[in-house]
Amino acid sequence: MEQELPRFTEKNAQVIAIAYQDQASAQSTATETKVSYPILADSDHAVADAYQVYNTLGDGVATPAVFIINPAGEIVWSYIGQNLSDRPTIEIILENIPVIQ
Repeated sequence: MEQELPRFTEKNAQVIAIAYQDQASAQSTATETKVSYPILADSDHAVADAYQVYNTLGDGVATPAVFIINPAGEIVWSYIGQNLSDRPTIEIILENIPVIQ
């Protein structure tokens, strides 16, 4: 994702990752993976619950998911994985980012 960040910036989009871990672990993950976008902690899975992706696979963790949210705070596109390794390609995500004038 990091290497594709300029393509998101070109579309006026911001990438934010949310991890089912505590803040220290999320910071450690960001440091280890050398990403420049924020990795936010969701240790109590409140965000995963709100987006209805917590424990959907019956494994006690958040299901991999991507949400595109417009400036008005509305979800305009989403992808919910069918298993832990199911994620959309960068191309599919970029194709679904609406043009913002």
